[in-house]
Amino acid sequence: MIISRGRGYIFVHIPKTGGTSMAAALENRAMGDDILIGDTTKAKRRRHRLEGQAARGRIWKHMTLDDCVGLISAEEVAAFKVFTMVRNPWDRIVSYYHWLTEQSFDHPAVHLAKAQDFSGFLNAPHTIQSLSANPYGSYVSLNGREQCDLFVRLEHLEEDLPRLENLLDLRIGSLPHLNTSARAGSYRPFYSDADCDLVARIAAPDIARFGYAF
Repeated sequence: MIISRGRGYIFVHIPKTGGTSMAAALENRAMGDDILIGDTTKAKRRRHRLEGQAARGRIWKHMTLDDCVGLISAEEVAAFKVFTMVRNPWDRIVSYYHWLTEQSFDHPAVHLAKAQDFSGFLNAPHTIQSLSANPYGSYVSLNGREQCDLFVRLEHLEEDLPRLENLLDLRIGSLPHLNTSARAGSYRPFYSDADCDLVARIAAPDIARFGYAF
């Protein structure tokens, strides 16, 4: 997450949507009092500024809009321009799975990914519940009401980045390619017909909203 009082924006970082690349591009133009929360170079240097801070939710790079109240006021959140990145759910879940298999921290999703092939991971109740409960709009909602000025689609950066630059009145340029998983090639071979249909059901709101297809 990035909170810029100077430029009046909040970037909400949804997992595995290209958000680390976006954060890195934005931090190259960060103002001195921008709140940078994540694993990028400048965010790590500013991490000490968060010590002793309290917020409505956990302070980490994938905070929701609602979570960040406390770091800044609810009035500021409501007034700031808010944007995030989204990604084709079929592609995102494959990327998420492979990223998890490379991790070593203690988390149910990590243990599940290491113990199962992709289909087993996808069909696990924990995965289904997590994905169903967190559509993209839930990350950019304040007090139950969605507040997002722009959803930047990873697959349509040439179209959406100019819109973001106009929204922020800020030149961003191209994004670096960071925090990638080890998987190579297309996501499609990882899916059986049944697994493809499962994602179509659990991610139906985002698929319909952003026009995604397998």
